[in-house]
Amino acid sequence: MLNTFEAQAMRILHYVSSFFSILLSPLLMPTYGVIVALWLSNLLVLTLSTKLVIISFVFLLTCVIPVTLILLLKFLKIIDDPQLNNRKERLIPYIITIVCYVATAVYLLMINAPEWLWMFMFGGGCAALVSLFINFRWKISAHMAGIGGLIALLCRINEDGDGVFELLPVICGAIIVAGILGTSRIAMERHTLWQVLMGALNGFVCVFFLY
Repeated sequence: MLNTFEAQAMRILHYVSSFFSILLSPLLMPTYGVIVALWLSNLLVLTLSTKLVIISFVFLLTCVIPVTLILLLKFLKIIDDPQLNNRKERLIPYIITIVCYVATAVYLLMINAPEWLWMFMFGGGCAALVSLFINFRWKISAHMAGIGGLIALLCRINEDGDGVFELLPVICGAIIVAGILGTSRIAMERHTLWQVLMGALNGFVCVFFLY
């Protein structure tokens, strides 16, 4: 009976961890970041239609295109696992991600977005570049780099005084969510504790201190 209960508990833990890993995918973090910027900063004054156009472009460039190309790599048998759990298969997907992040930063710059917003995307590309080089010797968490960058964006908006209200509770909430995500990645045996911590540090530093 105990073994059956443990098996069920582990199965539930795996499902919950998978849910958070998908919901908080690094490919979705740029979109979440833009949503945060458009509703929690002084960009709140923009019209809803303008916000939706910006979100759509960011989602297309940083999620739809990378996912499509990664699935194409899988179809061409260049990679075996589209979730990129194999460290040796991450090179080309990382390059794709970096290009998409930089393209998004250029797009935001062209529409006169605040410097801290397009630098968020550029910082994300830098974090992916750091992860790419580290990946040759060690497997660092891209999930945690993504949410680390999002936390850095919130901290930057708050520190620069561009928030429409006190963002400290939101920042604390984001840190809690990051803890849940990190725990999920460890529970799924995708990363070790140090890989999770270094991933979060990578994302935060590249976004917060770049601007």
